[in-house]
Amino acid sequence: MVMDDQLTAVFAALADPTRRALLQRLTESDANVAELAAPFEMSQPAISKHLRVLEGAGLITRSRHATARFSHLEAEPLREATEYMEKYKRFWTKSFDKLDAALAAYTEQPHTTEEEENNA
Repeated sequence: MVMDDQLTAVFAALADPTRRALLQRLTESDANVAELAAPFEMSQPAISKHLRVLEGAGLITRSRHATARFSHLEAEPLREATEYMEKYKRFWTKSFDKLDAALAAYTEQPHTTEEEENNA
């Protein structure tokens, strides 16, 4: 998968709160569908659909152990998404720093009231 395509798939997968919650749960340990479905008010097949999206984005891998199928978090795509977002964080930080400097310069300048300007 091309980087941009994978990044698109990662952000699409992360757009859903259920999938984000599943990823959060997988930070603790690998889990099967029943364990992952337990806190949700949805069926195991619905959870399986979410897991397929996460797997398609490269965020999880799935393996079989006896009759159970376990999901495992793959963090590398999250690192790549974080690096992508970091560029924008630097942009906003730089913009806010400029705004802070402009506000500081503005508050340091002596200001006259409209009445003072009329009397001058």
